[in-house]
Amino acid sequence: MGDETAAVEASGREVIITSPDKVFFAERGETKLDLVHYYQAVEEPLLRAMRDRPVLLQRFPHGAGGSSFFQKRIPDSHPDWLQTTIVSTPNGTTSRALVAADLAHVLWAVNLACIGFHVWPAQASDPDHADELRIDLDPSPGVTFPMVQEAAREVRALLDELGIVGLPKTTGNRGIHVYVRLEPRWTSYQVRAAAVAVARELERRRPELTTAAWWKEERGRRVFVDFNQNAPHKTIFGAWSVRARPGAQVSTPFTWDELDAIDPDSLSIATVPARVARQGDPWASMTAAPQSLEPLLALHARDTAAGLVDAPWPPVYPKMPGEPPRVAPSRARKATA
Repeated sequence: MGDETAAVEASGREVIITSPDKVFFAERGETKLDLVHYYQAVEEPLLRAMRDRPVLLQRFPHGAGGSSFFQKRIPDSHPDWLQTTIVSTPNGTTSRALVAADLAHVLWAVNLACIGFHVWPAQASDPDHADELRIDLDPSPGVTFPMVQEAAREVRALLDELGIVGLPKTTGNRGIHVYVRLEPRWTSYQVRAAAVAVARELERRRPELTTAAWWKEERGRRVFVDFNQNAPHKTIFGAWSVRARPGAQVSTPFTWDELDAIDPDSLSIATVPARVARQGDPWASMTAAPQSLEPLLALHARDTAAGLVDAPWPPVYPKMPGEPPRVAPSRARKATA
Protein backbone atom coordinates (compact mmCIF):
# COMPACT_ATOMS: atom_id res chain seq x y z
CA MET A 1 0.00 0.00 0.00
CA GLY A 2 1.07 3.60 -0.53
CA ASP A 3 1.67 6.19 2.12
CA GLU A 4 -1.96 7.33 2.01
CA THR A 5 -3.50 3.99 3.00
CA ALA A 6 -2.87 1.21 5.47
CA ALA A 7 -4.20 -2.34 5.42
CA VAL A 8 -5.34 -3.69 8.79
CA GLU A 9 -6.33 -7.28 9.56
CA ALA A 10 -9.44 -7.65 11.70
CA SER A 11 -11.85 -10.53 12.18
CA GLY A 12 -10.27 -12.42 9.29
CA ARG A 13 -10.76 -9.52 6.89
CA GLU A 14 -8.59 -6.78 5.47
CA VAL A 15 -9.83 -3.29 6.26
CA ILE A 16 -8.31 -0.41 4.34
CA ILE A 17 -7.62 2.74 6.35
CA THR A 18 -7.27 5.89 4.28
CA SER A 19 -5.18 8.85 5.49
CA PRO A 20 -3.83 6.81 8.43
CA ASP A 21 -1.40 9.55 9.46
CA LYS A 22 -4.04 12.25 9.72
CA VAL A 23 -3.96 13.78 13.20
CA PHE A 24 -7.30 13.25 14.93
CA PHE A 25 -6.48 14.38 18.48
CA ALA A 26 -4.54 17.58 19.10
CA GLU A 27 -3.37 17.11 22.70
CA ARG A 28 -0.82 14.37 21.98
CA GLY A 29 -1.05 14.22 18.20
CA GLU A 30 -2.70 10.80 17.88
CA THR A 31 -3.66 9.86 14.35
CA LYS A 32 -6.46 7.96 12.71
CA LEU A 33 -4.25 4.87 12.74
CA ASP A 34 -3.64 5.36 16.47
CA LEU A 35 -7.41 5.27 16.92
CA VAL A 36 -7.53 2.02 14.94
CA HIS A 37 -4.81 0.55 17.15
CA TYR A 38 -6.75 1.57 20.26
CA TYR A 39 -9.87 -0.30 19.13
CA GLN A 40 -7.73 -3.32 18.27
CA ALA A 41 -6.32 -3.26 21.80
CA VAL A 42 -9.76 -3.24 23.46
CA GLU A 43 -11.48 -5.55 20.99
CA GLU A 44 -12.67 -8.12 23.54
CA PRO A 45 -14.34 -5.80 26.07
CA LEU A 46 -15.60 -3.49 23.32
CA LEU A 47 -17.42 -6.28 21.53
CA ARG A 48 -18.68 -7.74 24.80
CA ALA A 49 -20.41 -4.40 25.36
CA MET A 50 -21.82 -3.74 21.88
CA ARG A 51 -21.57 -6.84 19.68
CA ASP A 52 -24.61 -7.36 17.44
CA ARG A 53 -26.12 -4.02 18.40
CA PRO A 54 -26.99 -1.30 15.89
CA VAL A 55 -24.76 1.75 16.20
CA LEU A 56 -25.21 5.33 15.08
CA LEU A 57 -22.22 6.86 13.31
CA GLN A 58 -20.99 10.34 14.17
CA ARG A 59 -18.32 11.26 11.66
CA PHE A 60 -15.49 13.77 12.17
CA PRO A 61 -13.82 14.14 8.75
CA HIS A 62 -11.33 16.68 10.07
CA GLY A 63 -10.61 14.96 13.37
CA ALA A 64 -11.86 15.59 16.88
CA GLY A 65 -11.41 19.34 16.63
CA GLY A 66 -13.49 19.72 13.49
CA SER A 67 -17.16 19.71 12.69
CA SER A 68 -19.12 16.47 12.71
CA PHE A 69 -22.32 15.00 11.37
CA PHE A 70 -24.49 12.04 12.27
CA GLN A 71 -25.00 9.43 9.59
CA LYS A 72 -28.10 7.36 10.21
CA ARG A 73 -27.87 5.48 6.92
CA ILE A 74 -25.00 3.28 5.83
CA PRO A 75 -23.43 4.58 2.58
CA ASP A 76 -24.54 2.73 -0.54
CA SER A 77 -20.92 1.88 -1.33
CA HIS A 78 -20.06 -0.54 1.45
CA PRO A 79 -18.46 -4.00 1.57
CA ASP A 80 -20.66 -7.00 0.83
CA TRP A 81 -19.76 -8.50 4.20
CA LEU A 82 -21.04 -5.54 6.21
CA GLN A 83 -23.92 -6.44 8.52
CA THR A 84 -26.72 -3.89 8.78
CA THR A 85 -30.23 -3.70 10.17
CA ILE A 86 -33.28 -1.48 9.85
CA VAL A 87 -33.80 0.87 12.79
CA SER A 88 -36.54 3.37 13.55
CA THR A 89 -36.29 6.94 14.75
CA PRO A 90 -38.63 8.64 17.25
CA ASN A 91 -40.62 10.24 14.42
CA GLY A 92 -41.22 6.88 12.76
CA THR A 93 -38.78 7.05 9.86
CA THR A 94 -36.46 4.13 9.25
CA SER A 95 -32.86 3.78 8.14
CA ARG A 96 -30.29 1.06 7.59
CA ALA A 97 -27.76 1.14 10.44
CA LEU A 98 -24.44 -0.57 10.99
CA VAL A 99 -24.41 -3.61 13.26
CA ALA A 100 -21.29 -3.94 15.44
CA ALA A 101 -20.83 -7.58 14.43
CA ASP A 102 -17.07 -7.77 14.93
CA LEU A 103 -13.92 -5.66 14.96
CA ALA A 104 -13.83 -5.37 11.16
CA HIS A 105 -17.17 -3.56 11.30
CA VAL A 106 -15.82 -1.21 13.97
CA LEU A 107 -12.68 -0.39 11.98
CA TRP A 108 -14.68 0.08 8.79
CA ALA A 109 -16.58 2.82 10.63
CA VAL A 110 -13.39 4.31 12.08
CA ASN A 111 -12.07 4.65 8.54
CA LEU A 112 -15.11 6.84 7.85
CA ALA A 113 -13.87 9.08 10.69
CA CYS A 114 -16.30 7.68 13.24
CA ILE A 115 -14.43 8.30 16.50
CA GLY A 116 -16.90 6.76 18.95
CA PHE A 117 -20.16 4.83 18.76
CA HIS A 118 -23.70 5.65 19.86
CA VAL A 119 -25.25 2.29 20.70
CA TRP A 120 -28.83 1.02 20.69
CA PRO A 121 -30.09 -0.69 23.89
CA ALA A 122 -31.28 -3.78 22.03
CA GLN A 123 -29.81 -6.52 19.88
CA ALA A 124 -30.28 -6.17 16.13
CA SER A 125 -32.05 -9.53 16.16
CA ASP A 126 -34.62 -8.40 18.76
CA PRO A 127 -35.22 -4.66 18.39
CA ASP A 128 -38.53 -4.73 20.29
CA HIS A 129 -36.95 -5.69 23.62
CA ALA A 130 -34.37 -3.49 25.31
CA ASP A 131 -31.83 -5.51 27.27
CA GLU A 132 -30.10 -2.58 28.93
CA LEU A 133 -31.25 0.06 31.40
CA ARG A 134 -28.90 3.04 31.18
CA ILE A 135 -28.89 5.37 34.20
CA ASP A 136 -27.34 8.60 32.95
CA LEU A 137 -25.98 10.94 35.63
CA ASP A 138 -25.75 14.24 33.77
CA PRO A 139 -24.10 17.14 35.63
CA SER A 140 -25.87 20.48 35.35
CA PRO A 141 -23.73 23.63 35.08
CA GLY A 142 -21.78 24.15 38.28
CA VAL A 143 -21.93 20.50 39.31
CA THR A 144 -18.53 19.06 40.21
CA PHE A 145 -17.38 15.55 39.42
CA PRO A 146 -17.33 14.63 43.13
CA MET A 147 -21.06 15.41 43.14
CA VAL A 148 -21.54 13.02 40.22
CA GLN A 149 -19.57 10.39 42.14
CA GLU A 150 -21.83 10.88 45.15
CA ALA A 151 -24.90 10.50 42.92
CA ALA A 152 -23.44 7.25 41.59
CA ARG A 153 -23.12 5.99 45.17
CA GLU A 154 -26.82 6.67 45.65
CA VAL A 155 -27.60 4.74 42.46
CA ARG A 156 -25.62 1.78 43.70
CA ALA A 157 -27.32 1.87 47.11
CA LEU A 158 -30.78 1.91 45.51
CA LEU A 159 -29.97 -0.94 43.14
CA ASP A 160 -28.40 -2.96 45.95
CA GLU A 161 -31.59 -2.62 47.99
CA LEU A 162 -33.55 -4.04 45.07
CA GLY A 163 -31.13 -6.88 44.43
CA ILE A 164 -30.02 -5.44 41.09
CA VAL A 165 -26.43 -5.26 39.86
CA GLY A 166 -25.47 -2.03 38.12
CA LEU A 167 -22.12 -1.49 36.46
CA PRO A 168 -20.60 2.00 36.13
CA LYS A 169 -18.57 3.69 33.43
CA THR A 170 -17.30 7.17 32.78
CA THR A 171 -18.97 8.96 29.92
CA GLY A 172 -15.66 10.20 28.54
CA ASN A 173 -16.63 13.63 29.79
CA ARG A 174 -18.12 14.89 33.09
CA GLY A 175 -20.81 12.31 33.81
CA ILE A 176 -21.21 8.69 34.83
CA HIS A 177 -23.41 5.99 33.32
CA VAL A 178 -24.64 2.98 35.29
CA TYR A 179 -25.79 0.04 33.17
CA VAL A 180 -28.13 -2.75 34.19
CA ARG A 181 -28.16 -5.73 31.82
CA LEU A 182 -31.71 -7.02 31.47
CA GLU A 183 -33.45 -10.12 30.29
CA PRO A 184 -34.84 -9.16 26.86
CA ARG A 185 -38.47 -9.24 27.99
CA TRP A 186 -39.44 -5.58 28.22
CA THR A 187 -40.05 -2.82 25.71
CA SER A 188 -38.18 0.47 25.74
CA TYR A 189 -41.38 2.10 27.02
CA GLN A 190 -41.24 -0.11 30.10
CA VAL A 191 -37.51 0.43 30.55
CA ARG A 192 -38.03 4.19 30.34
CA ALA A 193 -40.81 3.94 32.96
CA ALA A 194 -38.34 2.16 35.24
CA ALA A 195 -35.76 4.88 34.59
CA VAL A 196 -38.29 7.57 35.53
CA ALA A 197 -38.94 5.71 38.79
CA VAL A 198 -35.20 5.54 39.49
CA ALA A 199 -34.79 9.26 38.88
CA ARG A 200 -37.70 10.17 41.14
CA GLU A 201 -36.56 7.87 43.93
CA LEU A 202 -33.04 9.30 43.82
CA GLU A 203 -34.46 12.82 44.00
CA ARG A 204 -36.61 11.87 47.00
CA ARG A 205 -33.58 10.50 48.80
CA ARG A 206 -31.12 13.27 47.95
CA PRO A 207 -33.07 16.29 46.69
CA GLU A 208 -30.11 18.61 47.21
CA LEU A 209 -27.91 16.40 44.99
CA THR A 210 -30.04 14.76 42.30
CA THR A 211 -33.03 15.82 40.23
CA ALA A 212 -35.57 14.20 37.95
CA ALA A 213 -36.60 17.59 36.53
CA TRP A 214 -36.75 17.43 32.73
CA TRP A 215 -36.80 21.21 32.34
CA LYS A 216 -33.35 22.75 32.75
CA GLU A 217 -34.75 25.78 34.55
CA GLU A 218 -35.84 23.51 37.41
CA ARG A 219 -32.63 21.52 37.86
CA GLY A 220 -30.44 24.01 39.65
CA ARG A 221 -26.93 22.91 40.62
CA ARG A 222 -27.78 19.22 40.79
CA VAL A 223 -27.08 15.99 38.93
CA PHE A 224 -29.86 15.29 36.45
CA VAL A 225 -30.85 11.63 36.20
CA ASP A 226 -31.70 11.61 32.50
CA PHE A 227 -34.46 9.01 32.25
CA ASN A 228 -35.17 9.90 28.61
CA GLN A 229 -31.92 8.28 27.55
CA ASN A 230 -34.01 5.10 27.79
CA ALA A 231 -36.78 6.29 25.49
CA PRO A 232 -37.48 4.11 22.45
CA HIS A 233 -34.94 4.41 19.63
CA LYS A 234 -32.52 6.40 21.78
CA THR A 235 -28.83 5.63 21.60
CA ILE A 236 -26.18 6.37 24.20
CA PHE A 237 -22.43 6.77 23.92
CA GLY A 238 -21.00 3.29 24.21
CA ALA A 239 -18.56 1.67 26.61
CA TRP A 240 -14.94 1.82 25.39
CA SER A 241 -15.86 4.43 22.78
CA VAL A 242 -13.57 7.40 22.28
CA ARG A 243 -14.83 10.95 22.69
CA ALA A 244 -14.06 13.63 20.14
CA ARG A 245 -11.98 15.60 22.61
CA PRO A 246 -8.38 16.82 22.18
CA GLY A 247 -7.22 14.28 24.76
CA ALA A 248 -9.08 11.33 23.18
CA GLN A 249 -10.84 10.41 26.43
CA VAL A 250 -12.57 7.03 26.58
CA SER A 251 -15.94 6.12 28.08
CA THR A 252 -14.38 3.61 30.45
CA PRO A 253 -16.04 0.90 32.56
CA PHE A 254 -14.72 0.72 36.11
CA THR A 255 -15.45 -1.14 39.34
CA TRP A 256 -17.41 0.32 42.24
CA ASP A 257 -14.27 0.06 44.36
CA GLU A 258 -12.66 2.58 41.99
CA LEU A 259 -15.45 5.14 42.22
CA ASP A 260 -13.74 7.46 44.71
CA ALA A 261 -10.49 7.64 42.76
CA ILE A 262 -11.64 7.46 39.14
CA ASP A 263 -10.37 10.36 37.00
CA PRO A 264 -12.23 10.55 33.66
CA ASP A 265 -9.74 12.89 32.02
CA SER A 266 -6.87 10.46 32.59
CA LEU A 267 -8.67 7.62 30.78
CA SER A 268 -7.72 8.00 27.13
CA ILE A 269 -6.54 5.97 24.16
CA ALA A 270 -3.04 6.49 25.57
CA THR A 271 -3.83 4.85 28.93
CA VAL A 272 -6.86 2.57 28.64
CA PRO A 273 -5.23 -0.31 26.68
CA ALA A 274 -2.61 -0.77 29.42
CA ARG A 275 -5.35 -0.53 32.05
CA VAL A 276 -7.31 -3.31 30.34
CA ALA A 277 -4.19 -5.47 29.98
CA ARG A 278 -3.47 -4.97 33.69
CA GLN A 279 -6.95 -5.18 35.20
CA GLY A 280 -9.15 -6.88 32.64
CA ASP A 281 -12.72 -5.91 31.84
CA PRO A 282 -14.78 -4.66 34.83
CA TRP A 283 -17.91 -5.58 32.87
CA ALA A 284 -16.79 -9.13 32.04
CA SER A 285 -19.65 -10.65 34.05
CA MET A 286 -22.39 -8.46 32.60
CA THR A 287 -23.64 -10.81 29.90
CA ALA A 288 -23.63 -13.89 32.14
CA ALA A 289 -26.54 -12.92 34.38
CA PRO A 290 -29.21 -10.71 32.77
CA GLN A 291 -31.68 -9.40 35.32
CA SER A 292 -35.34 -8.68 35.87
CA LEU A 293 -36.79 -5.21 35.51
CA GLU A 294 -39.71 -6.03 37.81
CA PRO A 295 -38.29 -4.47 41.02
CA LEU A 296 -37.96 -1.13 39.24
CA LEU A 297 -41.35 -1.45 37.58
CA ALA A 298 -42.75 -1.95 41.08
CA LEU A 299 -41.28 1.44 42.00
CA HIS A 300 -42.99 2.92 38.97
CA ALA A 301 -46.31 1.29 39.94
CA ARG A 302 -45.99 2.74 43.44
CA ASP A 303 -45.50 6.23 42.02
CA THR A 304 -48.47 5.79 39.70
CA ALA A 305 -50.65 4.66 42.60
CA ALA A 306 -49.57 7.77 44.51
CA GLY A 307 -50.89 9.94 41.68
CA LEU A 308 -47.69 10.74 39.80
CA VAL A 309 -48.15 11.08 36.05
CA ASP A 310 -45.59 10.37 33.37
CA ALA A 311 -42.54 12.61 33.03
CA PRO A 312 -42.13 14.79 29.92
CA TRP A 313 -40.78 13.23 26.75
CA PRO A 314 -38.27 14.85 24.38
CA PRO A 315 -39.80 17.10 21.71
CA VAL A 316 -39.07 14.70 18.83
CA TYR A 317 -41.56 12.18 20.24
CA PRO A 318 -45.31 12.34 19.67
CA LYS A 319 -47.47 13.26 22.63
CA MET A 320 -47.66 10.25 24.94
CA PRO A 321 -50.66 9.01 26.99
CA GLY A 322 -50.56 10.39 30.51
CA GLU A 323 -47.78 12.84 29.72
CA PRO A 324 -48.00 16.29 31.36
CA PRO A 325 -48.09 19.39 29.16
CA ARG A 326 -44.85 19.62 27.22
CA VAL A 327 -44.28 23.24 28.18
CA ALA A 328 -41.50 24.68 30.32
CA PRO A 329 -42.88 25.77 33.73
CA SER A 330 -41.90 29.41 33.22
CA ARG A 331 -43.78 29.56 29.92
CA ALA A 332 -46.80 27.86 31.48
CA ARG A 333 -46.88 30.47 34.24
CA LYS A 334 -46.74 33.31 31.68
CA ALA A 335 -49.59 31.76 29.73
CA THR A 336 -51.83 31.71 32.80
CA ALA A 337 -50.80 35.11 34.16
